[in-house]
Amino acid sequence: MRNALPDYRPTKPELAVFVSGITSMGLEILAVRIVAPQFGSHIYTVGGILTVLLAALSLGYWQGGKRAATATTREMSWLMLATAVYVAVVIYANDLLLTYTATLAIPPRYASLPAVIILFGPPTYLLGFISPYAAELSRKRGIGEASGHVYALGTIGSILGAGATTFVLIPYLSIAQIGLLFGLTLVATALALTLPSPPRNPTVASVVVVLLLVTAAGGGPVDFDHRGDVVHESQTPHQHLEVVDDNDDVRTMYLDGAHHSAMDLEEPDRHVFAYTRYFHLPMLMIDDHEAVDDVLFIGGGGYTGPQDFEARYDVDVDVVEIDPEVTEAAEDYFGLEHGETMTSYAEDGRQFLQSNDEEYDVIVLDAYKQDQVPFHMTTEEFMELAADRLSDDGVLLANVVSAPSGSASEFYRAEHATMEEAFPEVYSFRTSDEDSVQNIQLVATNDDEELSQDDLEARNDERDLGVDLSGEVDHYMADPETDDVPVLRDDRAPVDSLLDPMLGQRYVIEETEESEPTTANPTVAAEAG
Repeated sequence: MRNALPDYRPTKPELAVFVSGITSMGLEILAVRIVAPQFGSHIYTVGGILTVLLAALSLGYWQGGKRAATATTREMSWLMLATAVYVAVVIYANDLLLTYTATLAIPPRYASLPAVIILFGPPTYLLGFISPYAAELSRKRGIGEASGHVYALGTIGSILGAGATTFVLIPYLSIAQIGLLFGLTLVATALALTLPSPPRNPTVASVVVVLLLVTAAGGGPVDFDHRGDVVHESQTPHQHLEVVDDNDDVRTMYLDGAHHSAMDLEEPDRHVFAYTRYFHLPMLMIDDHEAVDDVLFIGGGGYTGPQDFEARYDVDVDVVEIDPEVTEAAEDYFGLEHGETMTSYAEDGRQFLQSNDEEYDVIVLDAYKQDQVPFHMTTEEFMELAADRLSDDGVLLANVVSAPSGSASEFYRAEHATMEEAFPEVYSFRTSDEDSVQNIQLVATNDDEELSQDDLEARNDERDLGVDLSGEVDHYMADPETDDVPVLRDDRAPVDSLLDPMLGQRYVIEETEESEPTTANPTVAAEAG
């Protein structure tokens, strides 16, 4: 029985490979969270990170293989320390480097590549040396056995690094704290490679690197935030969340650096972003607005829309917000109070509709961002599911970020064509007089009665909604041309390519000036990054 479990102790090269796998994959996951607030988290950012890191790792493997014949554990120790130094640079200077590289004249699709190359190319390249060095120093007899053993250990480390960073570190630690943890792990490994009698130079260097890491994590470069005072910031499992108060007493929620919800601290009833007024258009589209009992919001954010519905109408409001930390921020900073008429669900919107047979009179789909759209909530199959969950004359409103015309309108026109496959009638409303990228409201009805702009104007005059929608009705648009765009389906929804023409273009969000005017709100254009 004493020999049932092998007495396995990893060699120094094996330890180095295992830790390099943890660190390289951990940095890869962390790179997405660092780069996304500046460049977005669309497929081009994620794909660029994977491309750069794999290229750097391959180059490290190649160069390490050429030098492996003279490899020593001491040299591996220095590689670990050098990587830790660069991790300190990433912690300290990532904001400045991201801001600088964002100004380079590069096509938007490739805009994130310089930042990714500078920040994550060198440390990944250095870690690439470890595997061929470890294979050379391995106790295994054959080349195949040695390389297979090294690849297995490195892959196991990568699995651990990816899993731990994704499911444990990012939800509970800041980017600086995670970087500090990786850096200290590299330093500890570097020291372990020199035991039992560590030479003086590596020991002194390790102390210096630890001081660099702690200093970098303790305080980055002073950077004035032009948006205002950051009153809350966190890395959630889904995104980078910030709540910022500007000098005009407007509190804004940012998700991955993009505007999402806003509240006037002096006039909480004011619709800061004008597009949220359009959320009331379904109350004109539905035959009997007083019969509306159940409303669903997919996407909560600061909960300004759901709270407005709850306050104005005698309705029950369900809100599906996939990120529970966003809901907590709405409670702490946007006055959200859950009562008998509002219920929140921390789920994916499509999964919620699939698992819930509740019937709604109005569904507001507010889960799209400018550069990141959950494709599974854009397709014909999703729209059919939503139509099935609506009452016979129920209404779906989708808040789409796109341009009303031109090349940047592809996503809007494709979504219009897709919704027409599932609903009898689909209407479009622009939210700005400009032709820039903006919030376009697509309103689809289960009722096959076609409503003209005159019909909506008459209903707005007749119905006492507590909010005058005459200005919004004026932004009624004719049906767009859709011959050159695809109908989005689960098996083919090229959402990222449809969003591509919008990258780098000016995004305009109209802002209101008053809380409850008797006529349509005058608006001013606010340019969103």
